[in-house]
Amino acid sequence: MAASFEAELPSKPVQEIAQSTKEVPERFIHKNGYPQDIHDSVPLMDPLLIDLSLISTEAELQKLQFALTSWGCFQVINHGMTSSFLDEVRHVAEQFFALPLEEKQKLYLTVYPEDLRKLNFWPENLPRFREVVLEYVTNLKIMLEVILKAIARALTLEENCFLNEHGEATMIARFNFYPSCPAPQRVFGLKPHGDGTTITMLLQDKEVEGLQVLKDDNWFRVPVIPHAIFINAGDLAEIMSNGIIRTAVHRVVTNSERERISLAVFCLPNPDAETGPLNELINADRPQMYKKVKNYIELFFQHYQLGQRAIDVAKL
Repeated sequence: MAASFEAELPSKPVQEIAQSTKEVPERFIHKNGYPQDIHDSVPLMDPLLIDLSLISTEAELQKLQFALTSWGCFQVINHGMTSSFLDEVRHVAEQFFALPLEEKQKLYLTVYPEDLRKLNFWPENLPRFREVVLEYVTNLKIMLEVILKAIARALTLEENCFLNEHGEATMIARFNFYPSCPAPQRVFGLKPHGDGTTITMLLQDKEVEGLQVLKDDNWFRVPVIPHAIFINAGDLAEIMSNGIIRTAVHRVVTNSERERISLAVFCLPNPDAETGPLNELINADRPQMYKKVKNYIELFFQHYQLGQRAIDVAKL
């Protein structure tokens, strides 16, 4: 499965704003009333651990099916990356955010396929950055294929059906920096939303919580498991599964004392290909629930800016 992988810097340098002022700019303040149950009162969810070394067993596939259909997310352990290596990934992320703004703005890279790499744009004064990032995404590319096959088996489907529906996949990576916030009760790190992906793979901050997931109209804190990879299903997984898999609606809250860094990798089908419910999951008892969609990520961002969910447009 081919993959494109890009590293992005958000268009607005929030890190630089946080360093230059102690006041929260008006545009970052949540306008429509900030929920009261935002921090400590939110319960901690079950970690929903999936052991990738046991993913061929019936017991682990049953756990995966429960996680996908009930929560839309899980955490992968025994994925083949060592604790020390994941710590190094976090370390190069910290080094990246310590660069001057003009250096960070240069970093918008395609690393898969290899012939599109523009190596002269890698940070020159971070000698380990390129090596570590390439090793990390190579591991995630392998993990993506394993997980998509496991999801198919968990739904009692032929194991390549999700891979085939994906076609030539795209993987987009984003280093996220959430500065400490003087008004965490009024500012989201990231507003509630479901991703416009098939799945998203997240390396969380090792120490600072912030991610929360919605289930049955209640919010739950995602536990920090330092060397697990958090996986959440996006809208395209819900569409391909004809509604069996649920999109994990989530948000990120801010912290008054601690910065938080994470690394998200968004896994998408080829934007030029149509994606729709798998024929194997359409029947008289479960008729087709979604239209076929194309370039869904564009539709997703159009609705995200309006505080709406693109998947509602895709429903029949």
